[in-house]
Amino acid sequence: MKKIELEKAYDPKSFEDRIYSEWESNGYFKAASDEKSPIHKQYEEKISQGKKTDTYAVVIPPPNVTGVLHMGHGLNNTLQDIVVRYHRMKGDNTLWVTGTDHAGIATQNVVERQLKKEGKTRNDLGREAFIERTWEVKEAHHDIIVKQQKKLGNSTDWDRERFTYDEGLSGAVRHVFVTLYERGLMYKGQRLVNWCPRCGTALADDEVDHEDTQGAMYHIFYEYADGSGKIEVATTRPETFFGDTAVAVNPSDERYKDIVGKKLKLPLTGKEIPIIADDYVDKEFGTGMVKITPAHDPNDWEVGKRHNLEVIKLLTPDGRLNENVPEKYRGLKPEQARAVVIEDLQAAGLFKGEEKMVHSVGHCYRCKTVVEPYLSSQWFVKMKPMADKALDAWKKGEIEFFPRKWENTYRNWLENIRDWCVSRQIWWGHRIPAWYCQKCGEVIVSRTDPTSCPKCGCGAEDLKQDEDVLDTWFSSWLWPFSTLGWPEKTADLEKFYPTTALVTAYDIIFFWVSRMIMAGLEFTGKVPFHDIYIHGLVRDKQGRKMSKSLGNGMDPLEIIDMYGADALKFILGFMCAQGQDILIDKDSFKLGSRFCNKVWNASRYLLGNLEGRNLIQVKDSELTELDKWIYSRLNFAAKTVREALETYRYNDAASAMMEFFWNEFCDWYVEATKINFKNGDDKEKDRQATVLMNILEESLRLLHPYIPFVTEEIYAKFPVKELAETRSSDNKVVTNSTYVGMLMNAPYPDVISERNDSKIEERFDALKEMIAKVRAAKVDCGIDPAVKINVAFKIEKGSAAEVAREKIEMIELLGGVAKVDFVDAKPQNSIGTVGNGFEAFVLVDENINKEQLLTRFTKSLEKEQGYAKMSENKLNGNFAKHAPAELVEEEKSRLAESQKKIATLESYIKEIKSM
Repeated sequence: MKKIELEKAYDPKSFEDRIYSEWESNGYFKAASDEKSPIHKQYEEKISQGKKTDTYAVVIPPPNVTGVLHMGHGLNNTLQDIVVRYHRMKGDNTLWVTGTDHAGIATQNVVERQLKKEGKTRNDLGREAFIERTWEVKEAHHDIIVKQQKKLGNSTDWDRERFTYDEGLSGAVRHVFVTLYERGLMYKGQRLVNWCPRCGTALADDEVDHEDTQGAMYHIFYEYADGSGKIEVATTRPETFFGDTAVAVNPSDERYKDIVGKKLKLPLTGKEIPIIADDYVDKEFGTGMVKITPAHDPNDWEVGKRHNLEVIKLLTPDGRLNENVPEKYRGLKPEQARAVVIEDLQAAGLFKGEEKMVHSVGHCYRCKTVVEPYLSSQWFVKMKPMADKALDAWKKGEIEFFPRKWENTYRNWLENIRDWCVSRQIWWGHRIPAWYCQKCGEVIVSRTDPTSCPKCGCGAEDLKQDEDVLDTWFSSWLWPFSTLGWPEKTADLEKFYPTTALVTAYDIIFFWVSRMIMAGLEFTGKVPFHDIYIHGLVRDKQGRKMSKSLGNGMDPLEIIDMYGADALKFILGFMCAQGQDILIDKDSFKLGSRFCNKVWNASRYLLGNLEGRNLIQVKDSELTELDKWIYSRLNFAAKTVREALETYRYNDAASAMMEFFWNEFCDWYVEATKINFKNGDDKEKDRQATVLMNILEESLRLLHPYIPFVTEEIYAKFPVKELAETRSSDNKVVTNSTYVGMLMNAPYPDVISERNDSKIEERFDALKEMIAKVRAAKVDCGIDPAVKINVAFKIEKGSAAEVAREKIEMIELLGGVAKVDFVDAKPQNSIGTVGNGFEAFVLVDENINKEQLLTRFTKSLEKEQGYAKMSENKLNGNFAKHAPAELVEEEKSRLAESQKKIATLESYIKEIKSM
């Protein structure tokens, strides 16, 4: 046959977009059960024959339509694509559903910032025009996100793409709201909520980011109303005492048992408030007296309910003091009022002092404004009944976390769950399906827009819909089944629900993961997925979270432009260890590019040397020991990768792939086969070429989930038909399971027991170690790799190292050796190195200058001792105390390597001096 030519240089830009277009246009992203899939007929045949086909379904964590994808999205999408491609090749009926999230508050903030630059507010536009403007932003960002995902190589079924605000999902949201209301799990009530003055809306507890902030504890005197003295209380928010309706003490506090019930004068006002007793007060903290402000503190709210205290709201929706404070303070923001209040307290002799302190302050998770406790009428979901079901499902093993440590986070949150405030005072989002009769006050919660009041009979014109919208997570928590057509009984829902796996980051376990499990159990009776893989965050090399403010963010498209999508995908998988964040910079992706380049060049070399060769049937009995070794290693790699990907150990799978292809296949096997091409006849050369093509073809299938573009491009040039025709009926080791079609639907390499050969592996491990020792000795001696040297081996009888006597030609070829001798004792004028079952000696003859060698080793020793000293100083100093653990471990590894080199150099110097 003729040689097959690949382009000389690996250039991902020349084929990645073209290949993606081919995949998409030909239906390769479809599930096998889909009629548009190129393997649908094979799937139907398997089903008709009663063969079992597993289903593997994944829903993408939908990115917000507020911007473009960052490297965190790149990681998340890559990890899903890897397992989806693996399961598709494994033969599972595989579906990956994609989509985007309307992202309520976040998207509204984007539009409001745009309007602010134009000197406008949303009220200037009105609700309808504002929503139209927001749809425009959504469409623009959505188009960018889709282009990014395609550049990444996401093998998602684009025909099934969904949006949390599309017609179908909006119907599901409405159905769920009404169902919860009918089941007594949805209610509206006056409660203290988290309020963002900037966004002008309520927030759920888990939408508040708590940050340590510099503040103070202020000590204030409250005088008795009868003039008999005063008490001292401490607070971090002195401006809120205008809303105090009591001061509380612990009922068991002997100091204050006689003053419970007495009246106090509220500072700077003429109002009187009582002293009450409540177990909430910690009598050991401060003075044991606590001001109670029910409208502005969650704990005070509970105390107020127990004692039927008056509730006085002090803030306006935009976070300023309102009409319930003296006129002097009205309209001020809390931090402004604080300064004025303290000044007035000092003037009145009621301010004792302050203590500086750091305390946790809640901030809006979207705009970072300080969140205020705020009394408001909101819609809430009763979470405890659903949380109990979700906990029970975990205890029964219906869901499994990878890694397991996240189970504690899941359990703790569900065991301490509070009702979920789901109403938001914004315009972008699902409108709450509740109407209020303006005549009789009836509340109507309905799946369809009501045309009349069921109580008084008035028409639609007298019914007013609730102005609020639902929390964006209220649509997201339905995502695994609403995207498949629920609440309708669709074919997709029947076939792919429950889905198999969820791949997401740990920062949304509360927001999303737990709620999806609750929703799945509540509305479908099933958990929405079994596997929950929680990956870390992408950080810079210093361990900092990537952000615009730090200027350390990375655009996935920029990396793809520099190195290609495969390089990005491989490195993100390679560095993704369970339970750890990923520390990277742009240079990190060079290794991915080098690996792809290695795959390209190796394939180019092998395909380019087919000129004049014929691919023939090769029986298992015709395999050489070298062939059997590489098949055994391929089998080990396939087993390792399969086991790793089944349990989401991405880095282990990537490491196994690289070790096999780069080291064992390219650096050892391919190089060693040159002996057969040099010495063999045409029949042997044809046999060896066929085995090489088999191994390369199967290697491309092994690598595909991590580097899909380059493997697909090479496979398109591969002689797949010719290779398939060489299949022999008695083969078990040489499978020739070549797939005629695109690689992404080819079968993933099987683990074949007949390929395992521990005896041969032991022999070749010994051979590799011997050659590696010779290579290392040449490097240490400063000998040009092209210069062939004379070596001798002392072999331990009965050891695996005896293989060297049979593989002299291989040692000479791969070790850069002119001559190999076998000895019983150390030869004179030689430098020795010890291995497992052998000693190797480099003969120092007239070709090697001993004096130059001694000088070289001495200088190298001094240099290495200097490196070791520096490492020891770092590890014994502040570096070890303050540096990230990963960097400390790297330094320890460097020291260990230096110490190893020092020992080797010292032995070499000793050897030369004794000559």
